[in-house]
Amino acid sequence: MEKYVVILKNKSSDTIDPDMNVRHCDHLRKLALEGTLFLCGPLIGHGGAMQILYANSLEEACELVKQDPFVSEGFYLDFDCYRLLEANLENNFLQK
Repeated sequence: MEKYVVILKNKSSDTIDPDMNVRHCDHLRKLALEGTLFLCGPLIGHGGAMQILYANSLEEACELVKQDPFVSEGFYLDFDCYRLLEANLENNFLQK
């Protein structure tokens, strides 16, 4: 599985419906327990949020995002999804 970075953007409101937030957190909890969610959180000063997901393809990652109530119920009107080529100590930060 590869890592995919998702940027949720274009909020429809500055106020989150409490019930929607519970459904959103339940969705994230399910992904985390399945080992699909690596990291997530709001982007301070951006108005959006970020998720890093494990998936087999870009299409699979996008489908996971579309299942998030924040997306499916229209709190975030759009998102970008990118495959992450991780640079770290283990791969010498991609330097050959």
